Amino acid sequence: MTLLIEQLVQYARQNSPFYAALYRDIPRSGWQLRDLPLIDPALYWQQSQTLSSWPALTGPIIDGHVFKTGGSTGNGKLSVYSREEWRDFVRVFGQGMGSQLNPGDRVANLFFAGDLYTSFLFIHGALAHSPVPVCEYPFTGAVETTLLAQAIEAHQINVLAGVPAQLLRFASQLLERGQVLNSVTLVLYGGESLFEEQLSMLSLALPNARYASVGCASVDAGLIGASTPDCLLGEHHVFDGDALVEIIDETTGEPIEAVGQTGVLVVTNLQRRLMPLIRYPTGDLAVWCEPTDTKQRKFALRGRASQGYRVRLGTLSLFPEEIGGIVKAHLGPASWQLLLARAEGMDRLTLRVAPDGGLSNAVKGALYTALLEKYPTMNTLSQSDLLRVDIACHTAHNLTFHPRSGKLLRVVDQRSYVVQTEQPA
Repeated sequence: MTLLIEQLVQYARQNSPFYAALYRDIPRSGWQLRDLPLIDPALYWQQSQTLSSWPALTGPIIDGHVFKTGGSTGNGKLSVYSREEWRDFVRVFGQGMGSQLNPGDRVANLFFAGDLYTSFLFIHGALAHSPVPVCEYPFTGAVETTLLAQAIEAHQINVLAGVPAQLLRFASQLLERGQVLNSVTLVLYGGESLFEEQLSMLSLALPNARYASVGCASVDAGLIGASTPDCLLGEHHVFDGDALVEIIDETTGEPIEAVGQTGVLVVTNLQRRLMPLIRYPTGDLAVWCEPTDTKQRKFALRGRASQGYRVRLGTLSLFPEEIGGIVKAHLGPASWQLLLARAEGMDRLTLRVAPDGGLSNAVKGALYTALLEKYPTMNTLSQSDLLRVDIACHTAHNLTFHPRSGKLLRVVDQRSYVVQTEQPA
């Protein structure tokens, strides 16, 4: 493992202008992983839309795949895989995902495709590398509910794989019609967390289903963790040899090894050379579930980090850096933070601002309009009763600060990531 990291770092600093600058003060040898600085995602993704001159890349794009990491096609950050890297990515992930499947399972792929999205193609490729034989039904997330329900019964489909928002929409429409699908035995979710009340609602429409993460990965960071039958919801095992996972103290920056202590999830991808990811903060909080030196050590996700580069709410990706620009344009240098919560079966996003002199209704309305213009999906989710967006005026000292460092928390995630509901055996 040490040799792999040393070779990766040497290759990155020799061929990527970004890493050459980042490691300018790092000696050529004698360093440890913890001596390398964490990537600043905002700096890393600068100029990613101009791939021919993106400093993070180590060479020209000759073959492979280009995806986006969030936002619309026009402003989304781009992520690049060579053909070989993509094959390795889906192969290893598929082997992990296959541990949740049984021979002969019939899997409805309900992830989203098109517009440079990754998830449908990724799960399609991963299923092709399942260690057990399964049959895929590639519907995509755009399939109409009635047609999907009919197909599940006609083709004896017993596994659904998709994002929670799409799965919940499907279950809700089934229940509105008084329909229950007893034949579904497994639901694999990905792209976002599944919360307790969501699981309860899904279980009404799919009463015989077991629920499990499809695995932990992202288009930017690549492999993160495998979901296996021994994992509770939110738990994953590290992909030893393909990804190196660290949990870092948000205040000190030091690696956490103790079980149960929350920190920022940081990943080093050992597969990728064209677009290296070395000590990349994913934006998630996590805890170790097993002691040091455990093979394929298990960790559990615990929400979004307070300084996360990207915030995920259902199918919505938000970039705090962009929101900060919107706040500054309307309020000047005012303090602000995002509060994430769940209530009454929907996500709640509150932009807390602390401007001098308070907040007039006109400025509040302009702020809200600017947010919807930047993130049109907000309006779509709000109209579907999946998201509520608020703007709240505070005084600066009433915002939430880190209890140890005293720093203003950019993101406050109050959602509960521990699911207690019992599942079918």
